[in-house]
Amino acid sequence: MFESLSSRFSSAMSSLRSRGKLSASDIDATCLEIRAALLDGDVALSVVDSFIEVTREKSLEALSTAQAGSNQAQAIFDVVNEQLTEILGGGARRVRFAKNPPTVIMLAGLQGAGKTTLAGKLAKFYADQGNTPLLVASDLQRPNAVGQLQVLGESLGIPVFAPEPGNGVGNAVKVAQAGIEHAKSKFYNMVIVDTAGRLGVDEELMKEAIAIRDAVKPDEILFVVDAMIGQDAVRTAQAFQDGVGFDGVVLTKLDGDARGGAALSIVKMTGKPILFASTGEKLSDFDIFYPDRMASRILGMGDVATLAEQAKKAFDGDAAQKLEEKFASGEDFTLEDFLSQLEAMSKMGSMSKLLGMLPGAGSMKKQIENFDESEIIRTKSIVQSMTPAERRDPKLLNGGRRARIALGSGRKVSDVNSLVEKFSGAQKMMKQMRKGAAIPAMGIPAMSSPKGQSAPQKKKSKSGNPAKRALEES
Repeated sequence: MFESLSSRFSSAMSSLRSRGKLSASDIDATCLEIRAALLDGDVALSVVDSFIEVTREKSLEALSTAQAGSNQAQAIFDVVNEQLTEILGGGARRVRFAKNPPTVIMLAGLQGAGKTTLAGKLAKFYADQGNTPLLVASDLQRPNAVGQLQVLGESLGIPVFAPEPGNGVGNAVKVAQAGIEHAKSKFYNMVIVDTAGRLGVDEELMKEAIAIRDAVKPDEILFVVDAMIGQDAVRTAQAFQDGVGFDGVVLTKLDGDARGGAALSIVKMTGKPILFASTGEKLSDFDIFYPDRMASRILGMGDVATLAEQAKKAFDGDAAQKLEEKFASGEDFTLEDFLSQLEAMSKMGSMSKLLGMLPGAGSMKKQIENFDESEIIRTKSIVQSMTPAERRDPKLLNGGRRARIALGSGRKVSDVNSLVEKFSGAQKMMKQMRKGAAIPAMGIPAMSSPKGQSAPQKKKSKSGNPAKRALEES
């Protein structure tokens, strides 16, 4: 996401670091470059001008206090990072839960923004945290909207309240009201109301949304907006704010060709925070929107915090502890362990997205784009075609067994050989790391000698002169 914007910001910051002592003219040149990048990224002009004015002023202040060279460049970088975080909303805000359940969340927005899918993602997000959400199908206008929500709910194991078939049939306000009463009677602690949208803002849309709002009195109204529509996102948000009003924004389709304008403009223009972001088609591609993390990504510093959170969710705590204990006790890392790691990585989602969260990912753009996502699947198929005994002891893999594994996984024998060879190399490396030996391939020096023992010294050659040798020995 925001690849073009990130590339332009990274270029501007790199140019700043390459200079020696910075001057006011250097700040002006950088601000002009950032301004062009923001305008090209479809950010609202008023937001751009405000951002550049504050950034220039604070950069000049930082310039007067920082030392020359890299310290000055870092000080300017910190200012830009701080202003980006501020323009994106400052700190992340959570949904406010009602004192007396259920907490009612109403979704509003235009047709095509992804409200119905977002309703399912939001329900899954809170269900995973131990909540009991109920989805209410109040979009009775869009063809098959009710059916889509029911399919989503069934796939997630989350109940859907849908007394009307939709497709233009039924009263959306009555459905929303009945949904709240149903949630109370069944003790659901959260209700997510999916409402109808239109292709554009019109009076009919606003009347229905206002009527639902007044009927259910939601704790949170979330405006769902497609991040790819740029300037229109801000105009639509302002129209909804003036009409229905909303408490927070949810950005969808951030995995598409989003130039960043919506995210960088909507908070400043509406004064409402972005609460969530949808970053893919999968129901798990959804999370809280963290302004500081997004600013970090735009500036090319990656998003290690989100990466760590995803890894924590994907890797089973007990399995990780067992593997750590196994490594400490001197047991071999087996192909069974390797398979469990591959499966955990698959749970984390797209490897291209994960690699994109690493610092400096912008410089690896081509490599990330060309990463073969199916390679993990192919590797898993080879390991899964082995017997438990073969996974525990790769030495059993003779020619016949390798041919069988290749046939079972739909791969070539050479692919099996390559995997076993790489795994054996990794196994040896882990043994060397455990023993503290040197690892020539990685250029890692040997660890220090055990406590109380000095490293062996190289023997000196003895002198050929008998008198001098006697003196040395004494």
